[in-house]
Amino acid sequence: MTKQLWQPSDARIAASLTQKFINGLPDGAGDIPDYDALWEWSVNDMGAFWSAFWDFANIIGVKGDVAVENQSDVKNAKFFPNAKLNYAENLLRHTGANPAVVFHGENGDRLEWSWDELRAQTSRIQQALIKQGIGQGDRVAAFVPNTPYTLAAMLAVTSLGAVWSSCSPDFGYNGVMDRFGQIEPKLLFCADGYFYNGKEFSSVETAQKLGADIPSVQQVIITPYIATDLSAIDLGDKCTSLADFTASFEPKKIAFTRVEFNAPLFILFSSGTTGLPKCIIHSVGGTLLQHVKEHQLQGDIRDGDRVMYFTTCGWMMWNWLVSGLASGATLILFDGSPFYPDGNRLADIAQREKVTHFGTSAKYIDACAKGGITPATTHDLSDLRTIFSTGSPLAPEGFEYIYDAWKSDVCLSSIAGGTDIAACFTGGSPISPVYSGQCQKRQLGMNVRVFDDEGRETNGEPGELVCVGPHPSQPIGFFNDPMGEKYHNAYFAKFDNVWHHGDWVEITPEGGVVFFGRSDAVLNPGGVRIGTAEIYRQVERIDQVLEGLVIGQQWDNDVRVVLFVRLRDGVTLDDELAARIRKEIRANATPRHVPAKIIAVADIPRTKSGKITELAVRDVVHGRPVKNTEALANAEALELFKNLPELQD
Repeated sequence: MTKQLWQPSDARIAASLTQKFINGLPDGAGDIPDYDALWEWSVNDMGAFWSAFWDFANIIGVKGDVAVENQSDVKNAKFFPNAKLNYAENLLRHTGANPAVVFHGENGDRLEWSWDELRAQTSRIQQALIKQGIGQGDRVAAFVPNTPYTLAAMLAVTSLGAVWSSCSPDFGYNGVMDRFGQIEPKLLFCADGYFYNGKEFSSVETAQKLGADIPSVQQVIITPYIATDLSAIDLGDKCTSLADFTASFEPKKIAFTRVEFNAPLFILFSSGTTGLPKCIIHSVGGTLLQHVKEHQLQGDIRDGDRVMYFTTCGWMMWNWLVSGLASGATLILFDGSPFYPDGNRLADIAQREKVTHFGTSAKYIDACAKGGITPATTHDLSDLRTIFSTGSPLAPEGFEYIYDAWKSDVCLSSIAGGTDIAACFTGGSPISPVYSGQCQKRQLGMNVRVFDDEGRETNGEPGELVCVGPHPSQPIGFFNDPMGEKYHNAYFAKFDNVWHHGDWVEITPEGGVVFFGRSDAVLNPGGVRIGTAEIYRQVERIDQVLEGLVIGQQWDNDVRVVLFVRLRDGVTLDDELAARIRKEIRANATPRHVPAKIIAVADIPRTKSGKITELAVRDVVHGRPVKNTEALANAEALELFKNLPELQD
């Protein structure tokens, strides 16, 4: 039986931006008593929905008289073809002394900028960029930590109609080259270094090498972080400090270059674990409109709220977070390890900064649960209204842990989408209940369905997550894909005129969505498809197990399920523990989910954004090369899976 964990009060529903949006809809929208009715209208009359939301959110710019063009062609439809707008202009809509951004560094630094200070920093960088010849459509890359200087640089770049792309500084040189080397940036922003887990790392040598090895880079600008005074650092001929780059400019009114709705804004990168990362180009209007909709209607982020999302600049959630400025929210940034000096670090910040919306990964929540972190008993989180979780499916136990150990009266929104759309297909609803293990709802304007392999819609059973209508946050395309062939093959080759996302999901009777893992990692023993998340949910309930990774191994003309487990210190995988793991899986899933092999490993490889890499491990087990280990945070862990004797019989 589905367990309801939270129900918004009538007062909370009435005060929500979602309800205010419903109340202001034109008569043509019909009777809309609840979220599900609003979703139906939003996908059946998408032009009216997106146009109404543009007005509701007070998007700055010229909307034009057409909301969606060529609507029946999912891949080639165009939203607001006559619009003109600027991303940074919408984010910098506020002025004054109230805080726009508050930064906490792992080393204890705290930096606060008002709206006026953020605008001043942005203005000075913008003027320096203009002097450097940066303009509409030019690409600027950044190899940076999550600091206010990074935020100001991005706003300055996008204020000119130029294109921003970032990686986090924990990427190695090859990982950055695999990304930025493809997109030919004119300028490169880098920090002088970063902190992680109590250690200090310099980025200057890597920055210099990148500047020398990417021919298109005219100059490398070094922003301060581990040292406030960069004068003692030899930056070389092609590098300059941010202070010197902007020294001759005083803050002035920012001139915003308005561009077409579908002009490029961000280039994001796929994880790259199966080859060179895809360079995914996202549009100005699509990104802005989708993010503001998700913030206001799906997350109830209002003017004056304080939003914190634990992310790096190499994950799309950074782009999602910073768009919160467009709703008048104060951004609470953190850079470093969330477990340094202990597991309460993020809760400490949330309490101090009176955070209203806190976001993180499902893996972080799992780790807190395993570590016995209980902010409900140690912290004052009275301002917290919403917790977001993404990155991987959050198990039912993770949902229940949040309500037991963090806060009982909070909207826990498990959100899911991805780098591919820089947005969400499913996620939160501030006017709907939360059920254990479910993303609350399909997102407004996103016509999400579930298909079987033959392209038939299924109800009440797992299948492929697809979107059968166009949506504004579809990418413009991929960089260096002039005919659009790679883009088509990535999303539109499996089903005709339908976006195929690659997640294995089920829509529930409550209108929520349950995720079972990536469909390309789905197991197929005996011809029956099994989502990997179904196994993780059972395994990670066992206290001795910190986390698991499951693959299908080709064996005896079939596929057998192999489970790898990382155990707590001092725990060994004996026959008793293995039997308990199998019993839990059999009792709570099906006999087909029970692994043929259970193997303990010291570590599990993951991407820079914390996702475990099932496909890379599957390749290693089958003796195939992993094409891009630079995409991994701990590539050395792959060695643990090579030539295992346990898999030879």
